[in-house]
Amino acid sequence: MKTLKSICVYCGSNAGSQPLFEQAAIQLGELLAREGIRLVYGGGSIGLMGAVAKTVLENGGKVTGVIPKFLKEREVMLEDAHELIVTQDMHERKRTMFEKADAFIALPGGIGTLEELVEMLTWAQLGRHDKPMLLLNLDQFWTPLVELLDHMRGLGFIRPDSDITYEITSDVSQSVDILCKAIEGCKVEHPDVKDM
Repeated sequence: MKTLKSICVYCGSNAGSQPLFEQAAIQLGELLAREGIRLVYGGGSIGLMGAVAKTVLENGGKVTGVIPKFLKEREVMLEDAHELIVTQDMHERKRTMFEKADAFIALPGGIGTLEELVEMLTWAQLGRHDKPMLLLNLDQFWTPLVELLDHMRGLGFIRPDSDITYEITSDVSQSVDILCKAIEGCKVEHPDVKDM
C-alpha cells in the first residue's frame, strides 16, 4: 500500500491581496502537521510560503525547504526548517522538490508558482511522473488557467492521448484526502505523537 508522506506546496513569496489566501496557507499548514505529512516547499519565510511553513512547524510537523543560493536573502530563508537544502540554481531546486514529494498542491502565487506547476503538468503529460497534483482554487484563482487548458485542448494542442490530469478544489480541508484518492491504494499514515 502506498502512503502519502510528503507534499510539495507551490505558492507565492508574497501574501497576495486577499486575506483568504494567507488564511488558507495557515489552514493547509495545520492540516499537513495534523496528518503527519512533511511539507516540501521553496524554503522562504515570507508570503504564503512562510505562512504555510511556519504553521507546519508551530503545529509539530516536519518541513523540508529547498532554496537556491541567490534567493536566500530575497525570500528570507527559513532557518528553522528540519531539512534545508540550498541549491545552485532554480532547475536544481525544482528537481529536488519533485524528488522529495509524493504529491503537489498549488496555492495562489505569481509567475514562479505558475512555472513550477506547469512544469509538473508537463512532466506528467510526457509520462515522467504520475504523482497527483491539486489546484487549490481559492476565490477562483486558478480558473483562468483551467480555462486556458480547456482552450488548448479544444484547439487540438493537448491531445486526448497525452492529456494532463489534475485535481481541483477550493476546500483546503479536503486537499489531503483528494490527493490520497488519486493514488491507487493510498493511505495517509497518522503518526504517533512521539514520532513528530
